[in-house]
Amino acid sequence: MSIHASVATKRGIATLRDITAADAPIMAAYFYRPDPHMDTLIDRAKLPSLADLEQVFASQVRSGEPEQSFISFAIDLDGAFVGFTVLARVSPEHNHSHWHIMDERLRGSGISSALYPPRIKMYFDLFPIERLTHQTKTGNVGVNRMLDKFVPVDHIERTDTPDGWASPGEFAIRYVWRKDVPRILAMGAGA
Repeated sequence: MSIHASVATKRGIATLRDITAADAPIMAAYFYRPDPHMDTLIDRAKLPSLADLEQVFASQVRSGEPEQSFISFAIDLDGAFVGFTVLARVSPEHNHSHWHIMDERLRGSGISSALYPPRIKMYFDLFPIERLTHQTKTGNVGVNRMLDKFVPVDHIERTDTPDGWASPGEFAIRYVWRKDVPRILAMGAGA
């Protein structure tokens, strides 16, 4: 298991690390617990069974194989597993990432903002991607506010077939190109 970044936040030390197979059941359970916020974001009918979802996340442990399409990374706060991010790779210019702070008490606490620059650097350092797409529901105010600090909205679109397990709706589309990484890192250093 590799640690990719550690950042001091007002809530503690936030760390990005490779997930392990032991994280998979926690990640899967997150999608099945009652959470009104998640109900506005995902279509639970798209989810596989809990056991199958555990296998999905277990398969996302970084293998080092160039063909691996889905890779997850854990977000720890002072050593406690509090969230995760998933990179979905299709081609050099078609990639999406999703991230989740599982502990609702920590949402909006600055952890995502603090980890955003090193997270973006990690994706582009570890994988041969040229562009990353953020597709976020326009009503997801906290995530959009965080992204506004680093990446402008390219356009808004309505889609019935969003990436991942998102429910249909209106989405803000943002692009991060490899050439943007130094600027994002500099913004993070200045925060």
